[in-house]
Amino acid sequence: MRIWLNKYFSFTKSEFNGLIVLLSILFLLKIIPYLYLYLRPVAQDDPNLIAQIQKIELTDERNFYDVKERIEQAGTIKVVKLFHFDPNTLTSKGWQSLGLSPKQAQSIVNYTQKGGTFRKPEDLQKMYTISAERYARLLPFVKIAAQVPNYPQNMLPGEKKAFVKKVFQVVDINTADSAGLDEIKGIGGAFAVRILKYRERLGGFHHKEQLMEVYGLDSTKYQEIKDQISISSVALKVVNVNTAVFDDLKRNPYLSYKQINAIIQYRKQHGNYAGLSDLSKVLILNQGIIDKIAPYISF
Repeated sequence: MRIWLNKYFSFTKSEFNGLIVLLSILFLLKIIPYLYLYLRPVAQDDPNLIAQIQKIELTDERNFYDVKERIEQAGTIKVVKLFHFDPNTLTSKGWQSLGLSPKQAQSIVNYTQKGGTFRKPEDLQKMYTISAERYARLLPFVKIAAQVPNYPQNMLPGEKKAFVKKVFQVVDINTADSAGLDEIKGIGGAFAVRILKYRERLGGFHHKEQLMEVYGLDSTKYQEIKDQISISSVALKVVNVNTAVFDDLKRNPYLSYKQINAIIQYRKQHGNYAGLSDLSKVLILNQGIIDKIAPYISF
């Protein structure tokens, strides 16, 4: 190479060596960035990355079903046809035609089939499955047929029927059916259905005061009925928090979506829970919540 360069240029040996060094430096400067990209160490993933991805996937799945439900409800609202109706005799399909979901419709039908009665149009608002907005739309169309009295054969139409009081008795709220709960003085058909639904959601009552968590059953009503109720020592339905998935825990009325997700993600990151004390390490759970769910979980 030196001979070839000397053919066109005149270089001393030292100048030629300097030129080679310069070219070598330029070459290294050119390829160093590529060498760095090839040889640089691989960054370590955040140890919480998998948990974060799973959390996003779980949230996306939840949002998917929420959106699906709203779309289905929106589709139902589009075909609503208002008409005059008697809530005491309307079928499940009839309620659905008025815009209610199948579950909402069946809840009202169950109420009437078990003896519940609408005596005036305004009684419709006592059904918790009917929102205030829907109640306002339906009220002008409610037409309740006159109640035909069923007089005993030995009783004249002009005579007043003696009011039959409920006999005082103690009812086990963990084993009674709707008819049994209806025997409690101060509890009607609607409250009986709500108590049954809440008992199923809980997995059984652990103490009597939980009745005040039933929709519409406040402390005043509880004081009225507390001496008429008892709780048997039936086995409560429990969920193992070390194997539970989201759907296993979502029925528990004491846990929110975020709390359920936190329980599952903490277990995935730190391993199984040994006992209630481990649950206190989940920052989103306070001691009050842990005490409430304690009878319904296992490890």
